Amino acid sequence: MRGRGLHETADGTPALRVVGEVPGNRPQDEASVLETRELNVWYADFQALRGVSLAVAARRITAIIGPSGCGKSTLLRCFNRMNDLIPGFRPDGTVLFDGQDVYARGVDPVEVRRRIGMVFQKPNPFPKSIYENVAFGPRINGYVGRLDEIVERALRQAALWDEVRDKLHKNALTLSGGQQQRLCIARALAVEPEVILMDEPASALDPVATLKIEDLMRELTEKYTIVIVTHNMQQAARVADFTAVMMMSEDRAGEMVEFGATRQVFTGPKDKRTEDYITGRFG
Repeated sequence: MRGRGLHETADGTPALRVVGEVPGNRPQDEASVLETRELNVWYADFQALRGVSLAVAARRITAIIGPSGCGKSTLLRCFNRMNDLIPGFRPDGTVLFDGQDVYARGVDPVEVRRRIGMVFQKPNPFPKSIYENVAFGPRINGYVGRLDEIVERALRQAALWDEVRDKLHKNALTLSGGQQQRLCIARALAVEPEVILMDEPASALDPVATLKIEDLMRELTEKYTIVIVTHNMQQAARVADFTAVMMMSEDRAGEMVEFGATRQVFTGPKDKRTEDYITGRFG
């Protein structure tokens, strides 16, 4: 169920804007699927991000951690242009997906969001049946095949099929919080994205449901690239292959102060601000 490319010429042929290697915040020996290069973001006159460069490895989990207000969610939403919906948003710099600049002229943000799915902090199922929640994306994208197969596949990928197979036509709001969040993941998977962004996906869940979401994330890396924003440093240490640390500058702009393999960031941070944050001495 592939759509057209992010950026096409008038005759429909791809017009890629491929940029060379970025030094610094890049996983060594890993192919990257998402990148930011010297990314600055403003909301009207307020600068939310300053000079953020980051490469996200394909089919790995990259965690973005840091104190509240340091721009983690702003950075995450830049990857699939969700910030476009916020009045006053203005980016400067480069955001690449598969080598293409997602903010280039002619790029369809709807196609960006189909290929880069998102799961939000609180479960937000539609007040419809479980089946209709999962089928919603394929339907609005014009899919005309067997929806039953897509719904079952997405629910299986989200480790929810065995729990709901006999109640697909019940209202999704009758599910538990953890089940609702896995349903939202299934809804994102139904349109066959390449990347899944997760903004604090377990913060509203109990410990048992949180562990299920974490286990699911690890399973999904067989096919998908995952970027997660989390305040839970233990969660980042458990699930992430790579970790980026964000902090606020004196003028409150978000900056990336460290990036690396998760084990290295947590056991041998190179920046004192990272060490202070991880050890609870921050602030």
